[in-house]
Amino acid sequence: VASMSSALPAEQLAAFGQALPIGPIMTQLGGLMFGAQVGQGLAALSREIVSASDVGIPLGPPGIAALVPENVQAFGEGLERPDDEVRLYLALREAAHQRLFAHVPWLGQRLLDAVESFARGITVDLSAIEHAMGQAMEGVDPTDPQSLQQGMQQAMSGGLFEPQTTPEQQVALRRLETLLALVEGWVDSVVAAAAGGRLPGADALREASRRRRASGGPAEQTFATLVGLELRPRRLREAAALWWGVTERYGVAGRDGIWAHPDLLPTAEDLDDPLGFAEAMASREELLPPEE
Repeated sequence: VASMSSALPAEQLAAFGQALPIGPIMTQLGGLMFGAQVGQGLAALSREIVSASDVGIPLGPPGIAALVPENVQAFGEGLERPDDEVRLYLALREAAHQRLFAHVPWLGQRLLDAVESFARGITVDLSAIEHAMGQAMEGVDPTDPQSLQQGMQQAMSGGLFEPQTTPEQQVALRRLETLLALVEGWVDSVVAAAAGGRLPGADALREASRRRRASGGPAEQTFATLVGLELRPRRLREAAALWWGVTERYGVAGRDGIWAHPDLLPTAEDLDDPLGFAEAMASREELLPPEE
């Protein structure tokens, strides 16, 4: 934000400076508008999140499960399922998340580390800012604060702060997406096993949850624009199939034993052939559950 005034062409900055101290004004306006955009994203996110672990990362106190009643009700709209059934299904998902994070102590921090690794590489293209600011400020009256604000709003709507993704960030993002997919796939598989045959609308609720997590909502899209990061398990279905295949062949102990160490986790390449991973486990003794 502080670099916005310096991004203006020198001749335009000089022309504005004859009327108003444009640098401080633009810096202040830019900060306010960027903060407002983040605030709007957070507000939208608060209307979309249905539980404490809904984004796949443990953001609440350890071991504390929570649902957001209004958002749970909104999730069930149009599904033609009883409210109690929707609430129970989402509670099962939240409980599964909490169970996984509680029994795999390194997992939560590893997810946060992946986000931090991505964030460390965030940069803003100053040449793009200069171009956007130059276009937005054409025709702006430097003596009119409202005109300046409108120019800033035009620049913001054009993706003024949209970051550029580096090759290193793409690697970090791929790693994060794979880990999120494994978490969400595990939760999906566990909840399906628990709810199947017991909850009449389990299949419909499962599909609705999958579509919701795969597509993301307006709030996720807002943050994707601001920081270039989408907390979205794009390969949820493949991960769920992988965990199902492992469970079918090696049981719950074999499935959960894979979480014993980060090095044992399936890779993005394993998700290309999820059922093949279960077959390949037979040749990897470190992945096999202990014999009873």
